[in-house]
Amino acid sequence: MIGIIEGKIITEHLHEVIPIVDGDKLPDPTRDLIKIAVIERHGKNGNIATGFVRGFGLQHGAIAGTVCHDHHNIAVVGADYDDMALAANRLSQIEGGFVVVRDGRVLAELALPVAGLMSLDPYERVRDQLVDLRAAAQSLGVTLEEPFLQLAFLALPVIPALKITDRGLVDVNKFEIIS
Repeated sequence: MIGIIEGKIITEHLHEVIPIVDGDKLPDPTRDLIKIAVIERHGKNGNIATGFVRGFGLQHGAIAGTVCHDHHNIAVVGADYDDMALAANRLSQIEGGFVVVRDGRVLAELALPVAGLMSLDPYERVRDQLVDLRAAAQSLGVTLEEPFLQLAFLALPVIPALKITDRGLVDVNKFEIIS
C-alpha cells in the first residue's frame, strides 16, 4: 500500500494484511487504510486501477481530483465506494477539478473545465472554493494540510517509492507495475 509522507511527494511502500470480505478488500478507516482508484478519463483504454493508501486520516466519504501529474486522469480516495463513484462521476460532469463527497452528497467542488487543470473563474473565486474544499475534506477526518496536492502526486510514477496509475500500483524503485 502507498504510505503518504505529509508535505512530501515521495511515498513509502508499505505492507499490510487486509482481510478479504465477500471477495473484496474493504477500506478500514479505523486503521487509516482507504481505497484509492485511478480512472482513465481520456477515452484511450478505459483502465481503472485500485489500491490502498495510508496517511489521509479520512474516516468517511471520498475526495477526488483530475490534477494528477502527468496523465491527469481521475484519482479518488475514499472510505465508501458509493461516495467514491459519486465523486468520480461528478468530476466528469464538471469537466474536471476537485470534489469532496459524503453520504451521497457533494460537500464542495471546484470545476477546472480547461483540460481538468484550469479554471475560467477569477482568482478570488478559485481561492474561496479551495478553502471550502479543504474544510470539507477536514470534515471527513482528513488530517493532511494539502490533501488535494498529496492526491495529485500519488499518481506520478517517477517519484519513489510506490505510486498508482490507471495500469496499477507502480514500484518506482524497480520501475515495475505490481501485479
